[in-house]
Amino acid sequence: AYLRELAPWAEGDAAPSDFAGGSKKALARLKVLTLDKLADYAKTRNYANGSVSYLSSFLSHGLLSLKQVKDTVLKNCKNCLGKEEQASKFIQELAWRDFWQRVVRNHPEYLWQDIENYKTGFRAEEYSQQLPEDLLRAQTETACINQMITELLETGYLHNHARMYLASYVVHFRKVSWQAGARWFLKHLLDGDPASNNLSWQWISSTFSSKPYFFNLENVRKYFGGVLEVSPEKNQLLDASYQVLQKRLFPRL
Repeated sequence: AYLRELAPWAEGDAAPSDFAGGSKKALARLKVLTLDKLADYAKTRNYANGSVSYLSSFLSHGLLSLKQVKDTVLKNCKNCLGKEEQASKFIQELAWRDFWQRVVRNHPEYLWQDIENYKTGFRAEEYSQQLPEDLLRAQTETACINQMITELLETGYLHNHARMYLASYVVHFRKVSWQAGARWFLKHLLDGDPASNNLSWQWISSTFSSKPYFFNLENVRKYFGGVLEVSPEKNQLLDASYQVLQKRLFPRL
């Protein structure tokens, strides 16, 4: 109620997110990054129920630093001869976050401008600058996409792999510019970091990578089966081989 007095512009009557903030919560999260947790992260991080750290919101808001997290991980792995590599994947992800920020520091225009041309066969001006209403309302014809959108809107969070799916859907399946999608994510994500968010959208779209990232229903079923609705009947748009989807999405290539 107090927050609604401060922010009368807040949308809807949704309940508060389950994510709690504060430095104590941040340090408690950091403390559980044991060797076993890191090993599980390397093996399962791409799965819906995989072992992830949930540190991103604390990093985005400055309650933890990348160096602080990295030093803690290395300390936890000290004297673990032969097992140091179990922490390497997690540290690589920290390095990606650092990389995005360094790129933007040197090229602030990259936040909202295409770094390169699309490698999709389409020109930038052929992508819509507006997200379609059915997508904004989680009422598309694709069930698993609707569930991802709903989670984003209701919790302010989305698994990283699901973010990739949703970004790809926006840009490649619906032909919407990555800038429109990036703004949408930043509006709702509790851990929204402009550098990580926007350059990841550019990577998905192919304006900061060598090819577009796209996916099919089989891939969603592999990583999110049992969590999302992945029946072919309710996800017809995605129910095709990569070869078929590539021809359908990028007919000019």
